[in-house]
Amino acid sequence: MRKQRFRFYALKLCFWMFVIFLVQLFIGGFTEIFLLDSEAISQFWRFITSIFLHGDFTHLLYNLFALALFGSMLERLIGGRRFLVVFFVSGILANIFSVNFYDSSLGASGAIFGIIGALIVVRPWMIVWAFGLPMPLVLAGVLWAVGDAIGIFMPSNIANLAHLSGMFFGLIFGAFYRKYSRV
Repeated sequence: MRKQRFRFYALKLCFWMFVIFLVQLFIGGFTEIFLLDSEAISQFWRFITSIFLHGDFTHLLYNLFALALFGSMLERLIGGRRFLVVFFVSGILANIFSVNFYDSSLGASGAIFGIIGALIVVRPWMIVWAFGLPMPLVLAGVLWAVGDAIGIFMPSNIANLAHLSGMFFGLIFGAFYRKYSRV
């Protein structure tokens, strides 16, 4: 196996999400053009573009933090190209699934939960700080999934099904990419 260099793709994606958020702030109507909604069926690029949009600054910060942290870890373990496959395919599939349940959605959460799902399989016992405690990633993943499952029944602006479907697809990628994981 040829060793892949660490390319900082997670951080580069964070940079572009921040730039796109600034564009959203200063160009009226920009978000609506690329948002995931009922138009996405005929405008397939929205399944990708909506990943880079965010609803507000807090939404952006949470996603940037999770992407920088978990994305960099996964990229280091499985390589840059595989990381990008997990990010984009999990995000797109989570969007395809969630467009059936929400009037509109945006954000990288489905893709990020895909990264977390893959990381759970690749390094389940890695200790992470979640819910104010250090714990194995597999336990944190279960708690995040349970929280999203409960959230399905509590109306909010959170696309809980996108999170859960992204994690599901990430788990599948993790099972496939585990053999490429670096020690």
